[in-house]
Amino acid sequence: MVLSRRTFSALAGTTALGLTLSGSDGAFARAAAPTGPAPNPPGVDGTRHTVGFDKYSMLVDGRRVVLWSGEVHPFRLPSPSLWRDVLEKLRAHGYNTISVYVSWNYHSSAPGQYDFTGVRDLDLFLRTAAETGLYVILRPGPYINAEVDAGGFPGWLTATRGTARTSDPTYLSHVDEWLTAVNRIAARHLYTHGGGTIVLYQLENEYANNVTSPRGRDYMAHLYAKVRADGIDVPLFHNDKGRNGYWAPGTFDTGGESGRYLYGFDGYPSPVAPPPDWGYFGVGGTKGGSTASPETPGLLAEFGGGWFDPWGGVEFDGKGYAESARTRDAAYERRFYLTNLANGIKVHNVYMTFGGTSWGWLPAPVVYTSYDYGAALDEARRPTPKLVPMHQLGQLLHSVPDLAKLDRAADVQVGARDGATGADAGITAYHLVNPDTKAHFHILRNDRADDVLAAVPLAGVNVPVPVPGLDARLLATGLPLGRRTLRYSSAQPMLWLTAGRQDIAVFTGRKGEATRTAVECASEPTVTVLEGKADHAYASGALRVDAELGGLTRVLVEGGGTDAPLLLLLADDETSVRLWRYDTPSGPVLVYGPALLRNAALRDTTVHLTGDTVEEADLEVWGPRGMTEVVWNQGPLKARATTSGGLRAEQRLPGVAAVHLPALGNWRFHAENPESDAEFDDSAWKAADRTSSYSTTPVPVGQPVLFADDYGFHYGDVWYRGRFTDVGAAESVSLSYVTGTQGLLMAWLDGKPLGTHRMPVPDKSTVRKGTWSATATFPVRYANGPHVLSVLVRRMQHDMDGAAKDTHKAARGLTAVTFAGASPAVTWRIQGAAAPDPVRGPLNHGGLYGERQGWHLPEFADSGWKVVDFPRAARGQGVAWYRTGFRLAIDPGVDASIGLTLTDDPGRAYRVQIFLNGWNMGQYINDVGPQHTFVLPGGVLRTRGANTLALAVLSDGTTPAGPGEVKLTLMGSAAGGVPVTPVDSPGRAHAR
Repeated sequence: MVLSRRTFSALAGTTALGLTLSGSDGAFARAAAPTGPAPNPPGVDGTRHTVGFDKYSMLVDGRRVVLWSGEVHPFRLPSPSLWRDVLEKLRAHGYNTISVYVSWNYHSSAPGQYDFTGVRDLDLFLRTAAETGLYVILRPGPYINAEVDAGGFPGWLTATRGTARTSDPTYLSHVDEWLTAVNRIAARHLYTHGGGTIVLYQLENEYANNVTSPRGRDYMAHLYAKVRADGIDVPLFHNDKGRNGYWAPGTFDTGGESGRYLYGFDGYPSPVAPPPDWGYFGVGGTKGGSTASPETPGLLAEFGGGWFDPWGGVEFDGKGYAESARTRDAAYERRFYLTNLANGIKVHNVYMTFGGTSWGWLPAPVVYTSYDYGAALDEARRPTPKLVPMHQLGQLLHSVPDLAKLDRAADVQVGARDGATGADAGITAYHLVNPDTKAHFHILRNDRADDVLAAVPLAGVNVPVPVPGLDARLLATGLPLGRRTLRYSSAQPMLWLTAGRQDIAVFTGRKGEATRTAVECASEPTVTVLEGKADHAYASGALRVDAELGGLTRVLVEGGGTDAPLLLLLADDETSVRLWRYDTPSGPVLVYGPALLRNAALRDTTVHLTGDTVEEADLEVWGPRGMTEVVWNQGPLKARATTSGGLRAEQRLPGVAAVHLPALGNWRFHAENPESDAEFDDSAWKAADRTSSYSTTPVPVGQPVLFADDYGFHYGDVWYRGRFTDVGAAESVSLSYVTGTQGLLMAWLDGKPLGTHRMPVPDKSTVRKGTWSATATFPVRYANGPHVLSVLVRRMQHDMDGAAKDTHKAARGLTAVTFAGASPAVTWRIQGAAAPDPVRGPLNHGGLYGERQGWHLPEFADSGWKVVDFPRAARGQGVAWYRTGFRLAIDPGVDASIGLTLTDDPGRAYRVQIFLNGWNMGQYINDVGPQHTFVLPGGVLRTRGANTLALAVLSDGTTPAGPGEVKLTLMGSAAGGVPVTPVDSPGRAHAR
């Protein structure tokens, strides 16, 4: 919203009309810990630290801190080098904490086997987080949900005795093994011991069932005791799926320990509804969010930073994650996250902040490969406009410790220019005060689409404050800005720091907004407008500066009863994310200009900076006194002192060089599925002859157990071959099967196709359905004699177990086979994935013949395959493989995000598994979608060298099948980045 200076000034003297909020000063008692500077950025220092909390906030070494956290899953980025890239971007954009799920299935291919090497190196990830200066909230399950296969339970657990997520002894024996393995690593990275930065640890995830049952309470007590016995001494918590007060302190046995456990909860409110009050301003009690545990700080373990999208894309009308990001944009973040802050949420985790990729067979049935989530950092690791509010609020929380301790303050009356009350104008106002410093904070939220120019009483003055439609802002009064005090501002404070002999304060807002800022001065100061346009006047002991936001406005304030100058920086949103604070042992540094600042270090008189640029950019640095030289990405720059008190590079930082991608061609083709042939040798396959199962799916009467998991095949496609001799004139065969979303079945009799059956595409009513069952009936005609029925089931993934009802144990694969007009005795053999890849893990491949023979691996010799061109228009039921190679020569100083894009006539029914250098990067379903571009992360992708691409195409024979157009896509690039080590080491061909 752009306001003219006339309109803005006219409102300043109007009378505010009433919006009155309930509540009063002193609604919450003071805590013992006073307000003070936030703790220094965490790291590995070998020193013992204390981590605790009171009703207001977390306390680290007795100092208050708001944990401003983003959810990141290392298992969704199979390139350890790029973990650093993501974490450095989050730290730079204001996050001081990350929340991390650890997925049991990712690390365990069999009972008692746990792999924490390579892309599964949890120790490396936690070290990287510490080196980046981020606190860690660790969430190792046992159950994580997270839209991953079986909610994170390993595939083998689906075929075990015992009820999961209860005190069942068989289940607990497996849980204890898992926790022993993960806690052995976690214990080395506790901040309390100085070996890492873990400050919170989650016991279980959204455990909404069994709350009142002994087996539920005993289960939680067991987890608590086990984690403590493993040496985890940081505070523990559980996250309530809703606002129910489930598993609040005192609801289960903690072995006599008190004051070391917190109540947490999750929230994913609709973006079209007003933000809810889950704390100070809400309904209170067990249904009021943080008020379910009034003696612990508000802990939002998951708050929606986006939302996931299902197969077919019905959640966002086929528009995919771009629509998720649009509906939960930067304005949404300001409205909802500031409301959370007003309600006393002091541990605030945004799920997701980097979503990444559910590669291989990792995704749960309810999602496809991409887990972009509409997150602030997209799947290709590119910053989005959603990082702007996070950047501003994260910097604010670090710079202003007053925000870590807030009480509700007296109601305020807010008016609007049209004379409407605040309520009529759509304005919701929150007023809070720090009981120690008496700094006041006002959060104004506009829940209407129309812009509002509000009149807000701040420090005894009605101040005009623009609040755009469906947006919000935070205002402050009485706030220290170094050696001066802010009286009020209609702009939102972002940070302040002391650099050299001057204080610097940054205020932000939307471009074009008129702002008014008043700073207390004992006498009239000397004011110099160094850049931009601003009016200023001194009256009643305060300097008032009026400016319209656009770029960076610089106002230098000197004198006025204070020796130290104040550099006032007024920045619009776009400019604010080019201002980077970095705390060094010698003091804070503020950098202006580049697209990203990764690190800053002071050595003698030189400041060494590393970061990224996209376009050419200026570079200016403020820091401790004595700085005379600047180095950017190891290159020295000529720099001169500025009137703003900083150092400015005399030449602009270069933008990113052009990235050229080759066309893909020279495709080699080979038909597959020899298993459908009657003469195929299946003697080495497992006999499917079991009669009982631990599955929640009943074994049909008169049938053997055909469920794939019971025979050790937990991921990907599975083949069945049934042999029988005709004992009558069968008219049809009915194949009953169970899969995850978008599963399918193909059948052949004596080598001839019977047909394909597919599960339906989810609609609005079935979008959360994770297990699908159907019966496919095909007509048959055959002569007397021996026969072979061959069946391929794309089983998709296991359901999650969100309700703790063992739903992850629902069968996958065939369940029953019957004939109409005959009752032959069928003997079955089954084959799924070969042994887990030692590098890529158990979730990388399934049971296709080509996968079992290593056709997806880069070292496979395909010179004898036929050369073909795309687009293809093949017809027939079954599997075909295509392979090609390509080379890249991207400059090592360029971080290029590259994807693979597949497009074709949407009427063509086929699907593709995409293998890059042996890594299964996901599944494309041409006639379902909505995903067409698949991220190829550096490390898996060799950006300087040779790459092998393999496509396994599964077609049902009803339409011509592609692929159509297959091309490399540049999703974004930057000059800078981090060094990337290849992760695609040679694999091995698997035995049949």
